[in-house]
Amino acid sequence: MSEDAPVNTGAAGWPDESTAYFAVRRMQTKLHGWAGADASRRFDDLFDLVYDRAFLMHAWERVSSNAGSRTAGVDRATVAWIETQVGVVVFLDGIRESLKSGGFRPVEVRQVMIPKRGSSGKLRKLGIPTVADRVVQTAVKAVLEPIFEADFLPCSYGFRPNRRTHDAIAEIHHLASEPINYEWVLEADIAACFDEIGHTPLLERLRARIKPGLRTSAWSRW
Repeated sequence: MSEDAPVNTGAAGWPDESTAYFAVRRMQTKLHGWAGADASRRFDDLFDLVYDRAFLMHAWERVSSNAGSRTAGVDRATVAWIETQVGVVVFLDGIRESLKSGGFRPVEVRQVMIPKRGSSGKLRKLGIPTVADRVVQTAVKAVLEPIFEADFLPCSYGFRPNRRTHDAIAEIHHLASEPINYEWVLEADIAACFDEIGHTPLLERLRARIKPGLRTSAWSRW
């Protein structure tokens, strides 16, 4: 990072959800701009952002408003229990301090089997992390997403913000009606993609954009 553009948002105390949202969006816009301007740029000091108060508060808002907020991980803690028995600020303070000290460790996920969509009678594994792990994962995603979004091609629609299946279908309709007259649509699926995907190749691609170091290496625990 350049010295005139510090990474940390510098929040002196815990911001409210609205303030956190806009602080995160401003930083994400900067990260995306820097990544888009230089495809070979590698970022450092990003781990500071993961435990920045604005990023953690924004992550909490996303996790607590999700439909799965009522579901507990292996520690049996739900969002409602944390709000009433622990307190959001106390909970986030604990996460922040453990991240800063390097002591944070994700725990095993609670595994359940759920019906596989579009496949009658078949089940798939669903891992349910603890609320704390969900918050940290969401904060990490908020930091990394704007950087790697700059590298994706316009024709990519899967698992990207503000893109959905209907957008891909609209693109197919558009290409099919072009004078060049595309005639083929290929559908393919990678069996158990997320179960079998290798962590080593993923981390290699991560390090192509993120400089390795003591703090960034902590992400490999995920």
